[in-house]
Amino acid sequence: MTTEIILFTDRLLLKGISPQVIHHLFNNKTKAEIIQFFAFDEAGYLHFKNMHEKGMETYSLSLFFFLLIDKQTNLPIGECGFHTWNKKHNRADAFYLLRNDADKQKGLMSEAFPIVLKYGFEEMKLHRIAAMIADWNTASKKLLLKNNFKKEGTLREDYFIDGSNQDSDCYSLLKWEWQQ
Repeated sequence: MTTEIILFTDRLLLKGISPQVIHHLFNNKTKAEIIQFFAFDEAGYLHFKNMHEKGMETYSLSLFFFLLIDKQTNLPIGECGFHTWNKKHNRADAFYLLRNDADKQKGLMSEAFPIVLKYGFEEMKLHRIAAMIADWNTASKKLLLKNNFKKEGTLREDYFIDGSNQDSDCYSLLKWEWQQ
């Protein structure tokens, strides 16, 4: 996916970001230009620089996501897309985030997520989209259920955060469920 991909909702512009886009930016732009492009802080810059230098893809896994840009301010406010994209098996894990609390509870992710799911199923040819969330994350749970994801179960001590292993609740949506 090397061509520029842009989608729109009422309030957002969604700009497609692939490993190729990230490599292009780090190979051709200054640090200041990259920070401005993504509108992130030093930690965000270092995260993407690490991805660029150490890799984002293997022979069978990749990522693709959208930078969520507020149409009113023309500034990036978050991301929504897919990681652990397994092209052979047509599946990926969804992720989404709004960077600032001021942008939360406004329905922005509810506006973007269905468009991203549609892109995943129709353009990326996904059959299965999964999402792993913490049980206490009620906003994520509501977003997934609103989009017809089904809870499959709990992965015990699945991720390491704040010095301890935490459980993940696994939700998924299959293409035929999405089409109904």
